[in-house]
Amino acid sequence: MPQPLDLRHVASLAVRDLIELANGDNFDRVHNQVKAVRGCTHPIRLAGYTQTVHALTGRVLHSFNTADDPTGRILVACGNRRASRCPSCSRIYAGDTYQLIKAGVVGGKSVPTEVRTHPRVFATLTAPSFGAVHGLTWRDRPGCRCGSQHADNDPAIGTPVDPVRYDYTGAVLFNAHAGELWGRFTTYLRRYVAHLLNMTQKAAAEVVRVSFAKVAEYQKRGVVHFHAIVRFDGPEGSSTPPPAEATAGVLAKAVKLAARHVTLAVDSDRIGTRTLRWGRQVDVRQITADDGKGRVTAEAVAGYIAKYATKGAEDSGTIDRPLYCRDCHGRGMTTSVAGVPEPCDTCTGTGRESLAHLPVAGHVRQMIRTCWDLGALPEFKELKLWKWAHMLGFRGHFSTKSRRYSTTLGALREERRAWQAEQRRAVLDVEDAETEATDDTTLVFSDWTFLGTGYSPGEELLAAQVRNDLSEARAEKERAKTEGAHWL
Repeated sequence: MPQPLDLRHVASLAVRDLIELANGDNFDRVHNQVKAVRGCTHPIRLAGYTQTVHALTGRVLHSFNTADDPTGRILVACGNRRASRCPSCSRIYAGDTYQLIKAGVVGGKSVPTEVRTHPRVFATLTAPSFGAVHGLTWRDRPGCRCGSQHADNDPAIGTPVDPVRYDYTGAVLFNAHAGELWGRFTTYLRRYVAHLLNMTQKAAAEVVRVSFAKVAEYQKRGVVHFHAIVRFDGPEGSSTPPPAEATAGVLAKAVKLAARHVTLAVDSDRIGTRTLRWGRQVDVRQITADDGKGRVTAEAVAGYIAKYATKGAEDSGTIDRPLYCRDCHGRGMTTSVAGVPEPCDTCTGTGRESLAHLPVAGHVRQMIRTCWDLGALPEFKELKLWKWAHMLGFRGHFSTKSRRYSTTLGALREERRAWQAEQRRAVLDVEDAETEATDDTTLVFSDWTFLGTGYSPGEELLAAQVRNDLSEARAEKERAKTEGAHWL
């Protein structure tokens, strides 16, 4: 009988755990599980069973029980879209988003290829100014208005030149209402399309449909702006062409007019009435097969939007987790055993973490503090700014689309599941008739129990290696695209 390894001389707990794994009987199985989730940083551990039965014959096509597995569990990827949380899962999300966006521009994924002939524009809607900030240029000249020359990675970029006079309240309220402002923009857009076509809104809706997909991006100053693909369709969507008079020029002009005129009034007894609107920098480019002056290609647009679909507010220097106290849900008060309200012991009644010790710049800290201050006002209670303070007030979805723009993320995931199921059937030794079983002819019985999340210290090292291998493979693939494969 082999003696257990004496690893007391190994200082690292993770290395000791990895050595024990490597010398055990389950190493290959554990390694395969980690590779199956692509080194996901926060995998879900489950125990239980699943059984697939042919509905007509009653034959068991596939059966799996973690009780029979050496590890006693399975790993399921977390599916987080944020690259800061899980690089592996965010890559899949970015790939799905790319396919979704691209399908709405050139066709594919149930979208007819004729859609590439429809008028399409790529629009960027920015936030207005809330005060001068440090930057690389000023008035189209190199250098900042503060008189300094900032490097690209200078942490001062995006921070206020005069923090005392900077409108933090306006910046937070813009972020908090950006989604509503976008919704109002789409309403105005349809109105201006009808106006430019010399039609009533009802008549225009019967011959032309406006479809779109958009993604939010944070600027260095901590406010969001939107990138969007906007497309003209016929009344039935992508399968029908728009009328000849509905040109890309009309669409571009309608986007600019809608962005210029849409407003949203926010009333408050404490701060008065604020009128929110888009900034002056509204960029609209036609999407074409080539990237001529003032134009952009479909592939470039899809890649650009997919890139930002995996990002969050952390690109502006904030953190990627909520700051409110979980014990009191941000209220600062809990209820004693006797049913008497009392200050929360965890957060000492503040409802949040201490802001003074957050690893963020002063500008970001003030944005977060403003979220909490405004969130305490009765008129802003419904905004739940305490919940979204780490997002600097932004409460919307990062990536959205209109119903008829293209396929859905759910459909893409279902397509991937079907492909994976087909691969599993190829491995199983079943008869042809049963191999062709569909969801209508199979029954799936399963029961799973949640065990927790994450890896053991040694498994985490394996996951890091898997992520590194995937990253190297992607880098090599990109090199082959640009340099050719002759050097291999």
